[in-house]
Amino acid sequence: MESIGLVLEGGALRGLYSAGICDVLMEAGIEPDGIIGVSAGAAFGCNIKSRQPGRPIRYNMRFAREWRYCSLRSLIQTGDLFGAEFAYHTLPRELDRFDDETFEHNPVPFWVVCTDVETGQAVYKQLTKGGDYAYEWIRASASMPLCSRVVELDGMKLLDGGVSDSIPLKFMEAQGYKRNIVILTQPANYVKGKNRLLPLMQMSKLRHYPNFLEAVRCRHEMYNAELEYVRQQEQAGCCLVFRPDTTLEISHTSHDPKAMRRVYEIGRRQAETRLSEVKSFLCR
Repeated sequence: MESIGLVLEGGALRGLYSAGICDVLMEAGIEPDGIIGVSAGAAFGCNIKSRQPGRPIRYNMRFAREWRYCSLRSLIQTGDLFGAEFAYHTLPRELDRFDDETFEHNPVPFWVVCTDVETGQAVYKQLTKGGDYAYEWIRASASMPLCSRVVELDGMKLLDGGVSDSIPLKFMEAQGYKRNIVILTQPANYVKGKNRLLPLMQMSKLRHYPNFLEAVRCRHEMYNAELEYVRQQEQAGCCLVFRPDTTLEISHTSHDPKAMRRVYEIGRRQAETRLSEVKSFLCR
């Protein structure tokens, strides 16, 4: 039987839709053979390897109005909209503990995607250990331009993985996962447009990273090409795709627990409806 990969797109709090799907799969005892997450897909997808269903929706709702988690105040005081220390260290170590031990003992490979701001190229990092080093890689993957400081790791300067590889299906296929479950956070008719914030980035500290700015300039072309590739692989029977039926009504920085729960439940309902389809795909 061929190995099954799981590809998790980002999308900030739209990722709670993906978390709902992943929780249903975990509860049904379905675990992929390899996982890759981008941005929110990394931040929420790591809980599959640590086998902690329910954790992303739980802590997002709990800290929805905590300024240290996500706020303009955090951006002004720390340089990060999502507080680096609180969201990526205090929370997983103390407030809603991430199961580092299970993460490390689970043999399923888990990758995160970041963008090297100096080259503008994607960086694929396999995380085998839990703890602060892993949390920093996940933070880097989810660090949106203009809303985050550059994260320095292993001699690289990193930001949001979605800038360079938003839907890393080809990467997973290159690792030997010829059949993949792909979870997108935009509906089927979505077409990405040019980044309207590029002029602002060109005036910010990011002006020192021309290769990164070029990747931002071309991101919509990369993204739309990746969407088309996903469609082709879906039609060929090589991947099973989840996508919301309509645009998910939640902002990147929502502080509304009810909106979070609503998006999460959309994912859960889709997964529950398609559970037999997923099982058939796994057994082919």
